[in-house]
Amino acid sequence: QVQLVESGGGLVQAGGSLRLSCAASGRSFSRNAMGWFRQAPGKEREFVATIDWTGGGRMYGDSVSGRFIISRDNGKNTVYLQMNSLELSDTAVYYCAVSAIFSGVRDTGSSYQYWGQGTQVTVSS
Repeated sequence: QVQLVESGGGLVQAGGSLRLSCAASGRSFSRNAMGWFRQAPGKEREFVATIDWTGGGRMYGDSVSGRFIISRDNGKNTVYLQMNSLELSDTAVYYCAVSAIFSGVRDTGSSYQYWGQGTQVTVSS
């Protein structure tokens, strides 16, 4: 049974940093694309970042490009999201996702078959 468990969310002041982790279990995802999405109250789910199976290919949403960094450790079956220069608008529930089909970067939610339960990130002024 595949399980994705996110951690690292919390409350942070604007301008601060947080690092999210997502550990996968149940099978290896070393050949699969991984990603992060977020959803703020009253808004649709938004693409944040994706990374290919090698870790060398990365893509970011426009609103986080230059501030967030996605990375992965295939030995640990884990994907990370380093969030810097956080803004009030970054407040959301963050979800990690893994594709069972694609190995390259994917920025659409429909490309991912496995999802974590979400972790809350709240940025305060």
